[in-house]
Amino acid sequence: MPLTWETFPALARTGLRHAFSLRSPKPEEDRLRPGLASLGWGEEALVEAEQPHGSGVSVVDAADDKGEDGNRIPDVDALATFSPRVAIAIRVADCGPLYIYDPVARAVAIAHSGRKGTEKNIVGALVETLRLSGSRPADMIAFLGPCIRPPHYETDFAAEIGRQAARAGIGTYIDSGLNTAADLPRYYSYRMEKGQTGRMWAVAMLERP
Repeated sequence: MPLTWETFPALARTGLRHAFSLRSPKPEEDRLRPGLASLGWGEEALVEAEQPHGSGVSVVDAADDKGEDGNRIPDVDALATFSPRVAIAIRVADCGPLYIYDPVARAVAIAHSGRKGTEKNIVGALVETLRLSGSRPADMIAFLGPCIRPPHYETDFAAEIGRQAARAGIGTYIDSGLNTAADLPRYYSYRMEKGQTGRMWAVAMLERP
């Protein structure tokens, strides 16, 4: 069964091509490459983050796609690209999926920011990586997708992600307010399902100019 996806109107209005996969009846079949094909993204390069719950960031391009299932970059929880038609992806099941788009410098990034990554200021690390590559924080648009939130989780890392975005100087920050733990028919929740659950994919890609 192919993945089903949602997009976020606030992010779609920026012009960024993005998607977020939803809960499926067979999570063991939630494979990303076929899922991208169902979005019409089947011909693009595909790069994933390994996600060790840290603050590592990698800037990638089409050459980082190493095969049929793309490539997983080790030791990072965030990916950025300035290359069009490169799909970058993370997976979550309560942690925060953060999209960052700079329409001026033509850059896109995506971060897996859960409790541990947020404590390590992954947002700041990602913004600094983009800045050193020529992107201005004031031009960036950041969007936080579905993640676990109080009262279902004791730590409000979603609020801290917003504070980190402000400290990093991000021009526009949008929080979806969506709570994975409060909507199990739609999303997976590692906490609510005691680890026996699937993962959702957050993906983004720059179009050609």
